[in-house]
Amino acid sequence: MSTAPQFDIDLAAFWQDPYPVLAELRAKAPIAFVPQLGGVVMTRRDDIATSEKQIDVFSSHQPEGLMNKLMGHNLMRKDGEDHQAERKVIFPSVSPKTVKAVWRQKFQAHTDRILDELVPLGRGDLFDVFARPVSGEALKEITGLTNITYRQMDSFSQGMIDGIANYAGDPEIEARCHSATAGIDAAIDEMIPVLKANPDHSLLSVMLEAGLPMESTRANVKLAISGGQNEPRDAIAGAIWALLNHPEQLDMVRSGQVSWLQAFEEYARWISPIGMSPRRVAKAHKLGDIEFHPDDKVFFMFGSANRDEAYFSAPDAFDVTRDVSKSIAFGAGPHFCAGAAASRSLIADVALPAAFERLKGLRLEDGAEVKLGGWAFRGVLNLPCEWSA
Repeated sequence: MSTAPQFDIDLAAFWQDPYPVLAELRAKAPIAFVPQLGGVVMTRRDDIATSEKQIDVFSSHQPEGLMNKLMGHNLMRKDGEDHQAERKVIFPSVSPKTVKAVWRQKFQAHTDRILDELVPLGRGDLFDVFARPVSGEALKEITGLTNITYRQMDSFSQGMIDGIANYAGDPEIEARCHSATAGIDAAIDEMIPVLKANPDHSLLSVMLEAGLPMESTRANVKLAISGGQNEPRDAIAGAIWALLNHPEQLDMVRSGQVSWLQAFEEYARWISPIGMSPRRVAKAHKLGDIEFHPDDKVFFMFGSANRDEAYFSAPDAFDVTRDVSKSIAFGAGPHFCAGAAASRSLIADVALPAAFERLKGLRLEDGAEVKLGGWAFRGVLNLPCEWSA
């Protein structure tokens, strides 16, 4: 077991707002064993950025990890040549070139259709009626699972997200995760003959074309859903909320002084929709005075790294003019998010500018409370808004 000092947390309070605890950890115990999580947390950016590249020590391969057990052995839980081989297979589907040539126009078409239905209503929870369907319809296209609804996609994703963050071992959460993965397998089975007859740029299609084993194909589709629905959904809704709460910054973006991409990147730094990435210690290692031993569980706390005072002044403030080049919202090593180009295009090129252009006079509903939650995955939970119908 690691020699890192012990640091106890209140899990419920941590879920509500992890940032005060993360700031305390950075200051007092930047590498600490948290018994409530059953592992060691790293909270400073330098430690995380360095350690994430040391795959021989901090391994993504976790045979007993929740993701492997519940979703199958996907490329995120592989290192070295095994990881790179599968990443190479899926790259044609999510490359910047494919995003620009294929996916962006599909993202725009779905977003326009959704907004056509919203504009006359004059009010609604944009988390549910805009961010959720925009993210879900985009992910249906990218995965190739166009045979399900966006609400099914969202439900499948949430079930898996909850399952792989179920460190307390709640049996009901695990059961919902199993239901989600079974639903995805059924959808994959239905689409296999369709895509074999009519191949396209989707993840499922390119993996079938490459002859990737079905076990890996299924696991990687589930990985894409677990990371490709909730995070864009939460970032779309969250960035809208952040900009509405900072009207002077919204004016800068709308006038072109700051790009929509910069606004999104700052939101991703500030909130970090993916707030944590787990690792397994593969061999004995020492970092400073702290010893790590094989099979220790380690959490890279991206949500803390992105508020590290050593790199970001006033890190708890949302500031679209900030230099975000040191943010690691998409990771910092060989596991840098494969879907980053698609995410940036969906959110910064399409969803954010379209929402503010089409929903005239967009504003938060008077007196409504916007709630946030989560630490491993964090975002707004609702976004009640009004606009001119």
